[in-house]
Amino acid sequence: MRHAKLKMLPRSQVILLAALAAALGGSWFSRSYNPYFLDIAVTCGINITLAVSLNLINGYTGQFSLGHAGFMALGAYAAALMTTNFGGTLLPLVGGQTWILFPLALYVGGLVAALAGLLVGAPSLRLKGDYLAIVTLGFGEIIRVLLQNIDAVGGPRGLINIPEYTNLFWTFGLAAITIYVVWALVNSTYGRGFIAVNDDEVAAEAMGINTTRYKITAFVVGAFFAGLAGGVYAHFKQYIAPQGFGFDKSIEIVVMVILGGMGNNVGVIIAAVLLTVLTESLRKFGDYRMILYSLLIIGLMLTRPQGLFTWRRAAATSK
Repeated sequence: MRHAKLKMLPRSQVILLAALAAALGGSWFSRSYNPYFLDIAVTCGINITLAVSLNLINGYTGQFSLGHAGFMALGAYAAALMTTNFGGTLLPLVGGQTWILFPLALYVGGLVAALAGLLVGAPSLRLKGDYLAIVTLGFGEIIRVLLQNIDAVGGPRGLINIPEYTNLFWTFGLAAITIYVVWALVNSTYGRGFIAVNDDEVAAEAMGINTTRYKITAFVVGAFFAGLAGGVYAHFKQYIAPQGFGFDKSIEIVVMVILGGMGNNVGVIIAAVLLTVLTESLRKFGDYRMILYSLLIIGLMLTRPQGLFTWRRAAATSK
């Protein structure tokens, strides 16, 4: 009977379950891994979640958001406050089980980020192109400045003593769920509206599609997963500060989406991993690291301005 039930599951859900099982298995043996490579692996998983969630906004819906680091910051601080300031109160309520407290904190962080996405998206997503980019960029900077001036969250000193709950399972499990949700949403009947908005917003409105609602939905969903990624990041680094969620972080995530190919989840995932590894490999160059990194990115974008992996999507579409 169990085998029959498994056969009835769609292939995408089977792949998701297999990915979660692989993440759980990898996490089980993580103590024997080299800490340095484990750090890189977790960073890759977090960046995959950030890039795929932004791909829903920038790639599939055709908007241009530069505020993803702000949503990540809200999720990171909200989740960290749940496990630090309120952890002593909440732990007895869940029987001292941190595996219950941690996902609860992540969920709260995601909700806070999603609410911020709704509050910002509702008025600003009536804008298009460069105007939207400027508004979202301003939002990200406002979040960073506010965090720097609120002593309750550490101010410019940041938050310390965050418990280390993040492991490979939470990191890549979240990445797998993000990929699945974005894929399922875009390929659903409802999700075709995102593609319509991207292809021709005026034509979509003429067909009766509420383009503003679709853009806000993409913004809220993307912000939610960015908040979850922020919570995972906070409980891995055990220290967060406002300067870690500035303009540079938003640009880094945008570059992953553009380099991987707008609206191509597979390419975005590969680009997120490549750029994360590239950043670490250039660390030995010290102060020249960011200069070399920028030159490499410029060279790659000049070579293939449409993204490194767009050809795969085009080839599949032509069939």
